[in-house]
Parts: sequence; C-alpha cells; structure tokens
Amino acid sequence: MPTSKNNRKSLITVNSLNELTDALFEGSLNQRLMRFRSDMAFRGVGDASWDLRTSLMRLGGNYPLLEGPILRSFRKYANRNPVSGDSVWNWLTLAQHHGLPTRLLDWTFSPYVAMHFATCEPEHMEKDSAIWCVDFVKANHLLPPRLHELLKDHYANGFTVEMLSEVAAELKVFDALRGQEEFVVFFEPPSLDDRVVNQYALFSVMPNNQGQLHLWLLAHPDCYRKIVIPSSLKWEIRDKLDQANINERTMYPGLDGLSQWLKRHYSPGPKNVAQKTMAARSGR
Repeated sequence: MPTSKNNRKSLITVNSLNELTDALFEGSLNQRLMRFRSDMAFRGVGDASWDLRTSLMRLGGNYPLLEGPILRSFRKYANRNPVSGDSVWNWLTLAQHHGLPTRLLDWTFSPYVAMHFATCEPEHMEKDSAIWCVDFVKANHLLPPRLHELLKDHYANGFTVEMLSEVAAELKVFDALRGQEEFVVFFEPPSLDDRVVNQYALFSVMPNNQGQLHLWLLAHPDCYRKIVIPSSLKWEIRDKLDQANINERTMYPGLDGLSQWLKRHYSPGPKNVAQKTMAARSGR
C-alpha cells in the first residue's frame, strides 16, 4: 500500500505502478452519479522537490511589473496567429501554450498524461518525481461569491475562457476579486490544436501574479495530495507508458513530438533497471 510521510495524508509515496494508479484514481467515484468521474486536476513534475511556481515567476527580476508589457507585446506581434476573440483569457491561453512566461500553470484531467510528464525527462530520471493532484471542485467552494455564482449559473464544475470573460475582461478586474483571501481558478482552454486535446489540458490561475499555488495548497490540505514516485520506479513506468502509447508522439502531434519520442526511445536506459525495480519492491 502507499505510505504517507509525517502522517500527512496529502503527501504519499508509492512503491509500484499499481499503487500509483490506485492513488491517482482514489475518490473518483461520484456518489450522486454512481459513475467514476474524478474531480482532480493533475500535474506531473520530473523532480519532486519542485514547487508550483509559474513560468512568469521563474523569469525572475521584477517579474510582477513585467506581466503587462510581456502580454501586450505578445498581442502586438502575434497578429499572424490571432485567437478567437480579443479576451485576455484567450491571449493568456495562447501565450502559455506557446511558451511565453505567464501566471498560468499547466494541468491535465488525465492521470496518465501527468505520469508522462513525471517520467519523460531523461536528465531527471535519477530523481524522485511527483504528481500534484488538486480537487478543483473543493477549490471552487473557496471562490469569491461572484465566481461561485457564475459556476452555478452555468451548471459547471470548471470555467471556460468565455465564462471568465463575463466577470473579468481584464486581469486587473480579476485581481480585484481577491479581497482579503487568495483563491485559485481552474479553467479549460479552447481546443487550439491537437496538443491541447491530446493532453486533456486545463490551466490554473490566481488573482495575483505573485501568488504561489503550493503555499495556498499547504493552507488548504483537504484540496490536494502530492504523490511521490521514487526514482527506482520511474523507468518501469516510463516503459509501460510507452507501450500504452502515452508518449511525446501523442502528447505533441507532429514531427517534433515524433522526434522527441524516438530520441528517448532509442537512447540507452540505465543498466540493471529490472534488478533495481525488484530490489525496491522487496525493500532491500
């Protein structure tokens, strides 16, 4: 069975692929519908020590003041790739999708996509990885009334860019909803291309470009769990995901993704990976 560290239910270390799968799907039965419909958003990271800082934060320097100029320049020069409509949320989505530093964080509805991103980087295979799991429905209960009512009006558990535009056409309007309490919004992007669709993508955003989601989660432990994958288990998961066709070729449709997958597929893995896996399972 998965083991919890420091008796904290929100931090779990797994010892096998079966344990990982069970931990990811835990609580997915919707009692009202009697269907397995998880309320979790997942984010896989190649190094378990990484927190949930945004790419804007990782830019460094005076990044809080740079958010506006960066996005403004993107909108100005991206005229050959216009988004559908001129909503700031459409532009943020497009910018994040193409690697621009933003306050958004990438998530997925798929546990297997999260497994892929936790195990796809050869340079981090010797490090423990992790999958963050956030109950976005519980997070919705902590939203300001205006956003909470918007979900009720649309009979929805999550937002779209169109819904966010109804209450906040600009980031400064969105930030003003914060009041005295931080919150987090999860929203599903439009299907910009096959990559968004195949990755079953969604984004998180906070009403403050300095907001750190990992700190918010620590203050709301009922909303999340973090599953740690030992390095000794990563190659087994990686190879089995490849066999299940969860890899760069499907995550990034096109020749770039195909080339990434083939490069990793034909690169030598660690020696004695099977022996290491068996030793880890036996506790030696």
